[in-house]
Amino acid sequence: MNIQETINKLTALPLEQQVEVWDFIEFLGARHSGQARARPLRPLRDEPFVGMWQDRKDMADSTAWVRDLRAKEWGV
Repeated sequence: MNIQETINKLTALPLEQQVEVWDFIEFLGARHSGQARARPLRPLRDEPFVGMWQDRKDMADSTAWVRDLRAKEWGV
């Protein structure tokens, strides 16, 4: 394996796959150096899953909902 052959193969890939290769190289570099890859964190309230069940009336009391679900599934 030589560097020019590697570059040729990389540039022959579609751009999306080139980005994946770059991400993998970054991952390996961070793992090798012992540093975690820093990702910017967004506030939890901005995550898409927050509030996804807010309109479900059957989950008004989530503890009771889980208890009922377990009773149905486990026959408790």
